[in-house]
Amino acid sequence: MARRLQTERRTGSRRSGAPVGWFALALLILGLDQVSKLAVVNALALGQVIPVADHLNLVFVLNTGAAFSFLADAGGWQKWFFTVLALGVVLVLGLLVWRAPHQRLFAAGSSLIMGGAIGNVIDRLTIGAVVDFIDLYWRSWHWPAFNLADAAICLGAALLVIDELRRVRRA
Repeated sequence: MARRLQTERRTGSRRSGAPVGWFALALLILGLDQVSKLAVVNALALGQVIPVADHLNLVFVLNTGAAFSFLADAGGWQKWFFTVLALGVVLVLGLLVWRAPHQRLFAAGSSLIMGGAIGNVIDRLTIGAVVDFIDLYWRSWHWPAFNLADAAICLGAALLVIDELRRVRRA
């Protein structure tokens, strides 16, 4: 027993609690995303731009494609493709987090991705497009509009890359 605990401490394989906290983080991201989108839809007209700060506008746009409006004009099949893809990713990440909640960086990144992906799926299924509203710009160059779900997905992906790089370095 003592040898097993010592090995678990060294390898990080001990199951320290349930993954409930990680799923709560995903739900928090989902909630913040949906509340922010609801606020934008209720406060702005489609296409309306409100300057907020230097290099930042609020803008209400609908994106029928994926990141950077990829496949936005594909004819409608992309809605179902991206919905199924996102739900598949959420399922796989959810299972991985369930099995290894002690891997904190991986679980945190996965939770951010899950919450963001579900937020965008809800938009696709309810209105047929994703609500984007954050417009970052420099002079006349504008980054494609995005939302909190997109930001969470990007941050989560970065955490997964960092986690994997750390894992490779240790090996």
